[in-house]
Amino acid sequence: MGILDEKREELEQYELMMGMPRGRLAVALDVLTDALTMVGQHGVYCRSARQPGMPAMDIQMVMKGITDAKELISSVMEEIRKSKT
Repeated sequence: MGILDEKREELEQYELMMGMPRGRLAVALDVLTDALTMVGQHGVYCRSARQPGMPAMDIQMVMKGITDAKELISSVMEEIRKSKT
């Protein structure tokens, strides 16, 4: 089962509110937010030996990648919104 099938209800809701491109980007942001939350929870238990109080370096890198992807998607959504006005 692909993401389009798994997230059908969410896609339909967001696509109705925002249109197809922005709706799909909104669902992608939700998926990334869920992943970021799970990685963040994992980071609580996997601490860095070099930087006490910080997640392990691989967890930090994954969190940065997800955060960066969310920022890129948000910027595309904003550009789409601007182009329609």
